[in-house]
Amino acid sequence: MKHRRMVVVTGMSGSGRSAALKAFEDIGFYCVDNLPLPLLPSFIDFAGRTDEARWSAIGIDIREKGFAEEFPASYAALKAAGQGVEMLFLEASDQALVRRYSETRRPHTLAKGTTPLLDAIGQERRALTEVRRLADRILDTTDYTVHYLRQAIERHYAGGDGGRPLQIAVVTFGYKYGAPYDLDLLFDLRFLPNPHFVTDLKPLTGEDARVRAYVTAPPESEAFLTRLMDFLAYLVPRYRSEGKSYLTIGLGCTGGRHRSVSVGLVVAERLRVLGYEVNVKHRDIVRP
Repeated sequence: MKHRRMVVVTGMSGSGRSAALKAFEDIGFYCVDNLPLPLLPSFIDFAGRTDEARWSAIGIDIREKGFAEEFPASYAALKAAGQGVEMLFLEASDQALVRRYSETRRPHTLAKGTTPLLDAIGQERRALTEVRRLADRILDTTDYTVHYLRQAIERHYAGGDGGRPLQIAVVTFGYKYGAPYDLDLLFDLRFLPNPHFVTDLKPLTGEDARVRAYVTAPPESEAFLTRLMDFLAYLVPRYRSEGKSYLTIGLGCTGGRHRSVSVGLVVAERLRVLGYEVNVKHRDIVRP
């Protein structure tokens, strides 16, 4: 029988709650969406007595009448009673939420009448201040795709997976645009030779073999790569032995076009030689 785990999934409208519940369902959680708040204690009691639902994810948000006002006290009471419940709070920047609502053309719950969307988002953010304060884990999904949200859910909530191979994501980025959220490992590559100052290489990216050679071929660069791969070869199996299904490695340089991309491709290639499944995402490669 599985040990008991009850996760309340809530947060800002448009931050990915439905996608998160789908990810929970895919890793074996019993999922319930839009549960009326008065039924939450009864459902948790039921789930604790039912093997099928001992791992449950419960979606509930501000659409439920009285949620912002009543949920904090209800949740605190469940925690105090030792019900084994935890809360995942999803949020995103105002800009990201506005963009998502614009793309889907769905009305915001609080955008009544002539209320502007940005005002409704601000109203919801203020209303959920106390709910957010009580959260056991907060995920900012501003830069997340559905795929990366799924990875985050699996990383934090998946149990034993019967030997499924560890999947590694290598994310390259530019520090000038901010570091990605929710990295497991982060390496700053701004000490490596910079093609930005070489006239013939500046317009290219780290996907070009000439740029990659300029960055990785010098002896000091190869010395770094050797030490980095030795470190990863030691560390990754230990993450795997702790039950992690996903590992995200961030590699950053100034602009995210040359050094991080070059090293990311080399690291991914060498990790694949070691037998790992590796996905590479160049977040800032097309930025000016």
